[in-house]
Amino acid sequence: MGMGRREVERQGTFWVATSETTQGPRHVFYEKLNALLAEAEFDPWIEELCHPFYAETGRKGIAPGIYFRMLFVGYFEGIDSQRGIAWRCEDSLSLKRFLGFEPFDETPDHSSLSRIRGRLPLEVFQAVHAFVLEVLHAHQLIDGTLVGVDATTLEANAAMKSIVRKDTGEDWDAYVRRLAEADGVEIKSKSDLIRYDKDRNKRGKKKVSNEEWTSPADPDARITKMKDGRTHLAYKAEHVVDLKTEAIIEAEVYHATEADTATIVPSLETVRRSKRKPSAYSFAESDSAPPRTSTG
Repeated sequence: MGMGRREVERQGTFWVATSETTQGPRHVFYEKLNALLAEAEFDPWIEELCHPFYAETGRKGIAPGIYFRMLFVGYFEGIDSQRGIAWRCEDSLSLKRFLGFEPFDETPDHSSLSRIRGRLPLEVFQAVHAFVLEVLHAHQLIDGTLVGVDATTLEANAAMKSIVRKDTGEDWDAYVRRLAEADGVEIKSKSDLIRYDKDRNKRGKKKVSNEEWTSPADPDARITKMKDGRTHLAYKAEHVVDLKTEAIIEAEVYHATEADTATIVPSLETVRRSKRKPSAYSFAESDSAPPRTSTG
């Protein structure tokens, strides 16, 4: 058999049948997911829920059902950026079909996703999570007898360069200049400042603590060491997962400095007390007993 060669330039087809342009390729998983969402009447529900956050007049925006389907794509395919989600949906014909677009339609870009995220409050996202749990429960996709709790640090959308001292309001440069003056070191340029700061670090004097420093852009973020050894402003995300079906039952966000031993019980208690939990989460004969847990 001879080796085929890729044709760099090809003449496009002049005529295209209408039937070939109205249906993209199918993806079994997303087809079944769309069927479940349609059965649960997800789109009418989410449109009614989001209606108060949109103007009555003006150009029609992206339907809330499309927006949340794009978030589902990001979750299922492990895409953690809005740019990545937008590119993936534009690139895939089967995902365009999942979103309800024709093959030659343009899908929403990342800027549109950002605007919608800023428009909708946190309560809407929590309600969608509860809705999904109810669908999973209705189709017996939640066991609820053994759950796992896993936590990780997430970098905050705030830079360490922006931190200021709580007592004086000084930024980092002003603080280092004051220390240099106290040590009798003359700072004539930015390079002198950096050199002095590095020297303090070598001598083990360059330390920052959450008791003394904060971020004006994100006061709830905490200075912490990430898993890769870098120091950043961050949060701790903690998930409670059904170990049999891998469904995320609850997702809590804590200060990055809180230990796992201090947050695991509150996370489980939040699930147990939540009015949003499906009835499957009886946890035991007695409502006072939490489910068995496995930490990761």
